[in-house]
Amino acid sequence: MEPALCFESRNTSCLRTIYPLSVRVSLYLLLGVMVVLTVCGNVLVVMSVAQFKQLHTPTNYLILSLAVSDLLLGLLVMFPNMTLSVETCWYFGDVFCKVCSSADVLLCTASILNLSFISIDRYYAVCQPLLYRSKITVNAVLIMILVCWSVSAVAGFGMIFLELNILGVEEFYYTHVALSTAVSSLLSFYIPGVVMLGIYLKIFLVAQRQVRSIHNTRTSDPSQTKATKTLAIIMGAFLSFWTPFFVCNVINPFIGYSTPSALIGALVWVGYLNSTVNPLVYAFFYSWFRKAFRVIISGKIFNSDISDIKLFTE
Repeated sequence: MEPALCFESRNTSCLRTIYPLSVRVSLYLLLGVMVVLTVCGNVLVVMSVAQFKQLHTPTNYLILSLAVSDLLLGLLVMFPNMTLSVETCWYFGDVFCKVCSSADVLLCTASILNLSFISIDRYYAVCQPLLYRSKITVNAVLIMILVCWSVSAVAGFGMIFLELNILGVEEFYYTHVALSTAVSSLLSFYIPGVVMLGIYLKIFLVAQRQVRSIHNTRTSDPSQTKATKTLAIIMGAFLSFWTPFFVCNVINPFIGYSTPSALIGALVWVGYLNSTVNPLVYAFFYSWFRKAFRVIISGKIFNSDISDIKLFTE
């Protein structure tokens, strides 16, 4: 691999690493497949929830919001970053660079907030089943989704694109960049992650107690139990895929940014892989999602009698 300048006409241009042709082709194929699977898989989830009335439930609206964030990540972030990862240079201009960086933060924040609200939904479904229908209504979920995307927009475009987080304190920010990075990661990943783990631990303990107690008057709902397990797996996958990057992100400023850029790039793509995996989890655990996927892929979704298709027995 021979170093070169990204822009030969500029003396201050960043260095470019030129990988062998075989490596570049392999990377384009691997990352390209990830992008296509991410976009297509999440399009199927979005269309399934949008088109089939049987899937119009508060929980599925939150899943829809999560799928939208994963879909946009594939289109707006993963696709241009694929070129950056292989060519090691950014050729799309400064403005689009800030747009992509803002979208990256926005969509990753939206993912973890969606998962946080999904954990609240599951808490009421399992731990407070008698209150579930009165607390988790369609209007309540729509407010959750509005809050999720509003906060994410402020975190993404407000903090990154408009740089509102350093307005007036630029000197302090750049002097204490390590502290700023740690606080940012704490607020956007670690605290929500710990809260979600706490909620799912509470759900698990309550579910175990219900199983052991022979005097429990509440009956277990198999569909709610399965939904809780599936969404807990999705939450666990998110934390598993993104934890390596955020650990590195916090440590890197304190070790003089000595972490190889290739390793950081690889950890970012491991995080992006979460958006690829989510639709596969739905398809694996939910028979009605698999049926909805087959209807969409076969083209039957364009038939006028689609409303007659039953995905599951109510």
